[in-house]
Amino acid sequence: MEQSTGVGVFDKIDLVLSALERSPLALADLSLTTGIARPTAYRLATALEQRRYVVRDDQGRFALGPRLGELAAGGADDWLLRAAIPVLTDLRDAAGASAQLYRPRGDLRLCVASVEPTSGLRDSVPAGTLLPMNAGSAAQVLLAWSDEGRIARACRDARFTPEDLARVRKRGWAHSVAEREAGLASLSAPVHGPDGQVRAAISASGPIERIGRAVRAPMAKAVVHAGTRLSELLAGR
Repeated sequence: MEQSTGVGVFDKIDLVLSALERSPLALADLSLTTGIARPTAYRLATALEQRRYVVRDDQGRFALGPRLGELAAGGADDWLLRAAIPVLTDLRDAAGASAQLYRPRGDLRLCVASVEPTSGLRDSVPAGTLLPMNAGSAAQVLLAWSDEGRIARACRDARFTPEDLARVRKRGWAHSVAEREAGLASLSAPVHGPDGQVRAAISASGPIERIGRAVRAPMAKAVVHAGTRLSELLAGR
């Protein structure tokens, strides 16, 4: 257990957000997980909900909200974000599609940077958007190099299987069609940190007609090149 800051309300808020980072929780489970009395847990969670730090999912459970992602994405000193923008811009131009960079946030993924085409149909995912890890090529990439236990848990309600993720690891990229949203497709590749761990997923996404139901070699090559380029930039920073 982390040491108390001496500010009781802050410590309780930290407990609530840390619990929700692992998974969405109903009020009773939130109280049980944090050890905070149910009335207090309710007041804290609903106050955080008003400021969009917390939202309700379709089952009425509390979950992390978009405000946390917006704050994280807004950090001008984020070295990964600074390095990513020119790489994403080049990927957008090469693929003729929207380009995004995602980082894991507990059981979710956070879009930390996004570059859109100047014209035509696009898949707009603004920086700061939190998305689930159960669909989409970026989710596949962020999970593929995880330990077997996490992969098994994530795939219980996912649009892909552990076998799909094994293929992602083998070929070095992921492709999805209409997993996250009807009519959209995407290609993603890993971004490795200096320690070799996958730190992020870089993606090209857009209408199926643009990305393709079947993988197009030039598109896959452009995405993998972008991931490799960003990995090399991070290794040399």
